[in-house]
Amino acid sequence: MTDYTTVSIPKDLAVRVEETIEGTSFSSTSDLVRFLLRSIVIQHEKQGRLTEAEFEEIAEQLVDLGYLE
Repeated sequence: MTDYTTVSIPKDLAVRVEETIEGTSFSSTSDLVRFLLRSIVIQHEKQGRLTEAEFEEIAEQLVDLGYLE
């Protein structure tokens, strides 16, 4: 059995995420967050570590998509 933890995001962001994932394969905000975090971790593992520039690029992409403010 997998243990879980809780991540809190502002309600207005949660609403935006819910609207964004409508019609996609993501069934919940949690599904999307898991996907995004796995993507970042996999990229990190492949490269050994993320540079500050790579981290900022990922963060900018998430801002552009409306997932981060």
